[in-house]
Amino acid sequence: MVSLARTIRNIRRVGLREWWRQMQYIGDAKSGRLVGTDQFGNRYFENTNPEEEVPGRHRWVDYAQHEYNATQVPPEWHSWIHHIRKDPPTQDPVMQNLSPPWKAPWIENLTGTRGAFKTYNTTKPKYEAWEPKAIPRGQSSS
Repeated sequence: MVSLARTIRNIRRVGLREWWRQMQYIGDAKSGRLVGTDQFGNRYFENTNPEEEVPGRHRWVDYAQHEYNATQVPPEWHSWIHHIRKDPPTQDPVMQNLSPPWKAPWIENLTGTRGAFKTYNTTKPKYEAWEPKAIPRGQSSS
């Protein structure tokens, strides 16, 4: 349960408009240090004060799009949010040197959208629909 004092403290830190937006999107008022931004415009935050945040919930993402899902988080930021990496990709020297120049940019999963991959078949079907051939009366089929 969120205390009233914590809610008022977060309203003062982030402002009334941002507090209302957070309540609509995530259902909680959070304030923390901006750690970085990815190529989609998502912002990543961290609050390491143990008195304000529940352990394990002190890192979060603020999605740039209104219709958001988890595939909009690139792998390097996913590993930071889920505590696989200690440092965020903006500060981690391994992640800075890891990305080769030929690597394609990360794209989200487009399943269920117009951009989804749809297969098509170019082979001849094994079965064809039967079409009856009508012969006029009075003619033989010889």
